[in-house]
Amino acid sequence: MLQTLSIENYALIEKLDITFPQGLSIITGETGAGKSILLGALSLILGQRADTSALKDNSCNCMVEAVFAIDGYGLEEFFADNDLDYESNTAIRRVISPNGKSRAFINQLPVNLNVLKELGERLIDIHSQHQNLLIGATAFQTAVVDAQANHAATLASYKQAFKAYREALSTLNEWKNKAQQAGAEYDYLLFQRNELDAVQLQAGEQQTLEEELKQLTHAGEIKTALGKINFLLAEDELSTEHLLRDAIHTLQKIVPVLQPAQELAERLSSARIELRDINNEIETLNGRTNLSPERLELVESRLNTIYSLQQKHHLHTVEELITLHEQIKEKLGSIENFDQTLAQLQQVHDQQLKMVSSLAEKISEQRKKTAPAIEQHITGMLQHLGMPHAVFRIVIDDTEDFHANGKNTVTFLFSANKEIAPQELSRIASGGEISRVMLCLKSLMARNSGLPTMIFDEIDTGVSGDIADKMGDIVYDLSKSMQVINITHLPQVASKGEAHFVVYKQENAAGATTTRIKALNADERVMEIAKMLSGQNITQAAIDNARELLKP
Repeated sequence: MLQTLSIENYALIEKLDITFPQGLSIITGETGAGKSILLGALSLILGQRADTSALKDNSCNCMVEAVFAIDGYGLEEFFADNDLDYESNTAIRRVISPNGKSRAFINQLPVNLNVLKELGERLIDIHSQHQNLLIGATAFQTAVVDAQANHAATLASYKQAFKAYREALSTLNEWKNKAQQAGAEYDYLLFQRNELDAVQLQAGEQQTLEEELKQLTHAGEIKTALGKINFLLAEDELSTEHLLRDAIHTLQKIVPVLQPAQELAERLSSARIELRDINNEIETLNGRTNLSPERLELVESRLNTIYSLQQKHHLHTVEELITLHEQIKEKLGSIENFDQTLAQLQQVHDQQLKMVSSLAEKISEQRKKTAPAIEQHITGMLQHLGMPHAVFRIVIDDTEDFHANGKNTVTFLFSANKEIAPQELSRIASGGEISRVMLCLKSLMARNSGLPTMIFDEIDTGVSGDIADKMGDIVYDLSKSMQVINITHLPQVASKGEAHFVVYKQENAAGATTTRIKALNADERVMEIAKMLSGQNITQAAIDNARELLKP
């Protein structure tokens, strides 16, 4: 249950500290006094996003802190899963700085908003005025039925199965699309693979062929040059070979009279040996150089094939063509294996479909089984609330496709008059009727929610008199099993509370307006309810009436 709520620098609030008891607490106050501001501050510690517009003073932090008694609500696992310290009296704090940064803490440990929201949903249900608009929403109507069907574990299993089914379906459809697209390009890929298969490209061959082409193209020029060099080095009588031999012989003659001549002769001998090696290589190259038009044509044809493939595939090297060849073969292999892959994916899809279908059927059966009891209960409560001819019906239809909550649509039908057949609740009910239906539904849901606290924000809008008194009784009965905080404008409802707080505005010496809240004692409570009965000019009759309403 919510034990204390502290608010600093939020909207019109400078600083408030409120202690809430167990049972039913009533909050009243004039319109605009700031009752909704309290809910806004409370929503911050339940994970709602906020900005600097919430700050009363833009130079200071905004801080909201609440302390909850949480023993007996099975929250130990939540704290363990989120690495939080479990404490019987758990403090939740939210701080918003002037620069817009927000920090959240649970028992002094920082947490993100998702964790804050998840914990908040297990602690409090806030019914604000705008939630009456949700009564026509399928999600809300489904939640009402599910809360009574007591199949939370089955729903959780279904949600996991539904997620797996959606993933399996998505993967299957993705591969079907791939198979369809691949089938369209299979023939083209096969042609490309066969074309590259036939060429049998070898790494490095392009450079080798281009060098050979140069030699073949200039073979005559090369042979003439090499032959001339061979002649100059060795064949002619005045060739370099003969001249070196004579030079060496001449130097050897003068060695006895000129000692350096020996070294020079040796050096020329070495040069002669090197020259012979060079000449031998030239003769070899000359012998290998052939004037072969057939080979020239073959090399040109091979290179033209390579160049054509490079241009066709927008590539630049043989190595890139070889890589492309491998990729095409892999694609063809994948396409040829599509049937096997699709069969496997279809099997997974069918298994998930079977599982999700089974769980959806269980959920549907339980909803349809539970609906009559809800109809009877809500109809009885509405008749007690001044609608003797009220009829409340629940229509559960099967849908063609699965969705996040099963394979049903849940629709609430309502009629307040005997002669009018039940129709969709949100279309036919008046504001006061919707308030009564919503209270009945909320009270029914609360009994199975396991929540410590429920807050009603003027759920009694649109009713008065005896009906208001009976709605107050429902709220009071609910507070016997959980903490209830009820914001109301109706004295009949306000009189049911075990604690009573009044929200009011106050101006300081500088003329600034702030929102304040005060716990009323017995006498103050009489006067507050009397004011709710008669307005600012409180009459004795209103006071007497207030005392009568407050009698146990």
